[in-house]
Amino acid sequence: MNSMSTTLMVSILFGWLAGWLVNYLSDVLPFTRRFSQPTCPQCNAPYSWRDYLLFQACQNGHPRKPRLWLVQIILLAASVYTAIKPPSKLGYFLGLILMIYFGVIFVIDLEHRLILHPTSIFGALLGLTVGAVAHGILPTLVGGLGGLLIMLAFYGLGVLFTRIRAKRMLAMGQEADDEEALGSGDVILVTILGFIVGWPLIWLCLLYSILLGGLISLLIILWLVISGKYKKNALMTFIPYGPYFIITASLIVYFPKLLAMFVPD
Repeated sequence: MNSMSTTLMVSILFGWLAGWLVNYLSDVLPFTRRFSQPTCPQCNAPYSWRDYLLFQACQNGHPRKPRLWLVQIILLAASVYTAIKPPSKLGYFLGLILMIYFGVIFVIDLEHRLILHPTSIFGALLGLTVGAVAHGILPTLVGGLGGLLIMLAFYGLGVLFTRIRAKRMLAMGQEADDEEALGSGDVILVTILGFIVGWPLIWLCLLYSILLGGLISLLIILWLVISGKYKKNALMTFIPYGPYFIITASLIVYFPKLLAMFVPD
């Protein structure tokens, strides 16, 4: 068996295990904040480990989420790609661990609009390690500080926007809410991504994340208008920004040549 075949088999195995881990953590952490036995989200019945790992329905017959298979396929493909073209200086295994972290943050924030403290603590340690290996400790720390300061400014604007929105809702006779455009978890996440991509790439990560979020939001509005579900007087529904930050950071780490095509000279 040649080295390429071995690399392919190992990357497929670890990619499948990585998908399992991302799915498991995404299923339990939002509810227990720790490693625990997974339960059915519809009836809260505990899964046996055999049924859970084989993607079987729960004991009451509720089917599993389509997200499980999507995550497995994406992580498997990403693992193979990373084995063939590992991130610069990181290598395959550190690149895979970072990929798992990105996957957990992406899924949890997309499904629950949460960036959890346990994942933030792990992410900070991982981010410092990845950054130090990839581009040295000084760009790592400066990147984290830059991400923190920029996001604190955006967070302050988000708080101001939330107050204006609440006053508008009260003026329209609706019950005001305190939903924030950006949460403190987003500030922590971007600080971690600043460690990972370093300075000055963190500002580029933020710029493209904002542009991507705006584009997706526009497409959603267009779809609502075309489908007749858009309400003229409806107030904005906030969308999680964590997935956009993760997508852009992933491009910087894993597809630097692709991203370089869109970087201004």
